[in-house]
Amino acid sequence: MDRRDFLTRTTFAAAAAASLSIPRTTHAATSSLQPAPSSNWAKRTLVYEQKITENARVQSFTSPAEPLSGDAWRIWMSTSGANHPDFNVGYLEGVPGEELKVQWAVLSTGAPADAPLSLGNLPSGWHPKQGVHVRLNDGRHRLYFWAHGEGIVRYLAADSDDGRRYTVVNPLQACIYHPADRAVDGTEAVKAGFSRMAKRKANVVAGETLAPAALITNDATNVYQLPDGSFELYTAALMEVGKDDPRYMPHDNIPGRIRVIDRFTSEDGLRWENRKRVIQADAQDPTDLQHYYLAMTQTEKGRIGMLGHYRLQAQTMDIEWCHSEDGVTWNRPARTGWLPRSEPHTLPDSYGVYAPHSLVQHNGRWHLFYTGTNDAHNHKDSHGPYRRAIFHTSIESPWAV
Repeated sequence: MDRRDFLTRTTFAAAAAASLSIPRTTHAATSSLQPAPSSNWAKRTLVYEQKITENARVQSFTSPAEPLSGDAWRIWMSTSGANHPDFNVGYLEGVPGEELKVQWAVLSTGAPADAPLSLGNLPSGWHPKQGVHVRLNDGRHRLYFWAHGEGIVRYLAADSDDGRRYTVVNPLQACIYHPADRAVDGTEAVKAGFSRMAKRKANVVAGETLAPAALITNDATNVYQLPDGSFELYTAALMEVGKDDPRYMPHDNIPGRIRVIDRFTSEDGLRWENRKRVIQADAQDPTDLQHYYLAMTQTEKGRIGMLGHYRLQAQTMDIEWCHSEDGVTWNRPARTGWLPRSEPHTLPDSYGVYAPHSLVQHNGRWHLFYTGTNDAHNHKDSHGPYRRAIFHTSIESPWAV
């Protein structure tokens, strides 16, 4: 029996809205715009596949791709896996389908090194992943990333004048915090909705403040500077459900926590406020659907969203197309995967596809550099030996004609 049968659509919608104390119409349809058919995507190219260590592989998840001269690109990437000492951020440069230059960041606790890419003022033992490079309106560069270390899971920003040497703004005061970070105390965690963390004790160091409830969230984060100079941030937030809730999936890697999408705004991209829930599964969705991330692209027709469409029963990840005029109210006309995954035991994007920072309009087409994997999200199944790779595909238009 499908688990959605345990709960009527009306009951599910009411329960979800009540548990979050938000309007049920947060992402109601406000537009007749539709996505281009999935069949319009060009044949995909495997751009880069590299096993850094036994536990770390590359990904372009949340990271941007930037066109260079001719057909060349700079494709930002990071490593991810079981051990945070293997994490780093970097980029590829070259023409997709050809051999690419690989550049990883040189990390230092003091001033950034004189290198093509370096990251300074990063405490010893802290390692970056899920990098988001933003070219600021004033010409400077900023690199956002999740820092991982012993007791550290927090989102930081680093600034650069030359696009090479980045300095972390303040490692002891994060943009947002993961519940596992050492600065998260039980009192604030409960305010953030994590009732099971009531007895948690923070372990801050000198000069470090406790994480406020309003800034405690999950990872999978994207940041954008808007034309008026302000910033918006989308992240996968978490809400708790009990074992008696049909949305509880014991085989997920965080059973009892439901992923939804929250939006923050900021004047300077460092201090974040105005947190608002903008996307969550509702009565039109299957009970096992969660939303893993939201990547945004500004277009003449409003914002296109690439929404992490995570089906917990099957442990598959897809990119769902959505649209918004204001970044707050999102229209989800398709509610299914937009970019087809490959057939099992072929290319390493048969189990999951993960969106980068945005689509890129270049030379008459819209380009997508995404991460594909051939294993289940909980890593308990795979289509052959585990693989992860960065792919390139493109489409003439993201809109239905």
